Amino acid sequence: MPHDKELLLVTGGCRSGKSSYALRWAEKRSSSRLFLATAQALDQEMADRIRRHKEERGDTWICVEEPLEVTRVVREQGAKVGVILIDCITIWLSNLLAAPLTDREILSRVEALATVMKEAMCSLALVTNEVGWGIVPENPLARRFRDLAGWTNSLLAQNADRVVLMVSGVPLSLK
Repeated sequence: MPHDKELLLVTGGCRSGKSSYALRWAEKRSSSRLFLATAQALDQEMADRIRRHKEERGDTWICVEEPLEVTRVVREQGAKVGVILIDCITIWLSNLLAAPLTDREILSRVEALATVMKEAMCSLALVTNEVGWGIVPENPLARRFRDLAGWTNSLLAQNADRVVLMVSGVPLSLK
């Protein structure tokens, strides 16, 4: 059953069910779907994690692994598939911080993603983490990451049609 284009942001804490919710949503939207993975297999634990996630998705997904140029992939692939799932925005931010880019350069990339989201021909689901609900981090890099994640999530949520907060596996519709 075809659906109109929709932009979904799924946020929440670690292991709250964000990715599972976004996968189920995307699978209902289209049989033509692309999983845009931002994680990099920089160690064996992450390589194992990525392998398990690929096995869980199966072969019904096109998978593109892109740690930095997320906007380019959405721009190039948005007319070729019915839905793109980006997992995860906060890992993408970590990659951009390591690039290294300034805050202004990073936020410029986030703004470009927000624009491309709206221009894309397909539906999009973006998975991100809420990282600012705990204590103030003790070091400047962690505070910088927390602030960038907050600004990023806010900007993407403003541009999304729907925002879902996952809490202990329970979706709470915010927008």
